Amino acid sequence: MKVTDAVLSRSSIRAFLDLPVSNDLIKDLLCKSSRAASGGNLQPWKIFVINNESMADFLLSQKEWVHPETAAYDIYPSKLKEPYRTSRCEVGEEMYKLLGIGREDKDSRFAQVMKNFEFFGAPCAFFCFVDRQMGPPQWSDLGMFLQTFMLLAKEAGLDTCAQEAWSIKQDSVSHFLNADDDDLLFCGMSIGYRDPEAIINSLVSERRPIETWAKFI
Repeated sequence: MKVTDAVLSRSSIRAFLDLPVSNDLIKDLLCKSSRAASGGNLQPWKIFVINNESMADFLLSQKEWVHPETAAYDIYPSKLKEPYRTSRCEVGEEMYKLLGIGREDKDSRFAQVMKNFEFFGAPCAFFCFVDRQMGPPQWSDLGMFLQTFMLLAKEAGLDTCAQEAWSIKQDSVSHFLNADDDDLLFCGMSIGYRDPEAIINSLVSERRPIETWAKFI
């Protein structure tokens, strides 16, 4: 698969088939992904893979967790300005439209959101942490690492969904993984084979025209 094909075919998949993904394959993809650009070669990503039995154990631990959660960070600015606010709202409304969930159906919308915390049925996933002392430059390294992984996953026939939503569950996830206190939960990543019959997987988010965000001087 050409890089261009992987870039254009990658999307956030929110319904997976119940088909296993081998740890050997994930390990190979992670090793290759570590060649992503990293300022000063810090390689700040810390990855925890859950798969097979550990996935079942983790999901059970989520159901049993009764303590308050501490969010790792604010996923979006509190006063999101344009054009970012519109972009965020439009993709959400398009998703609910595909699912036939109206604006007034709050319960169904909430149920869909909560599927994040089941990895949308994916058999495999990982969590990406970063040391709390790291700043925006190192967070950009995480993005480059994660994008590299997602493109390599496409080449391997897998699909993914990067999930910053998991950052609101810093405490329960860290407890299960026995992560260090200095480790901040950046995101989760669902990994598996897309369900071709799930209508939600037909969602392709729009991108703003290049004229709105690039200037050639």
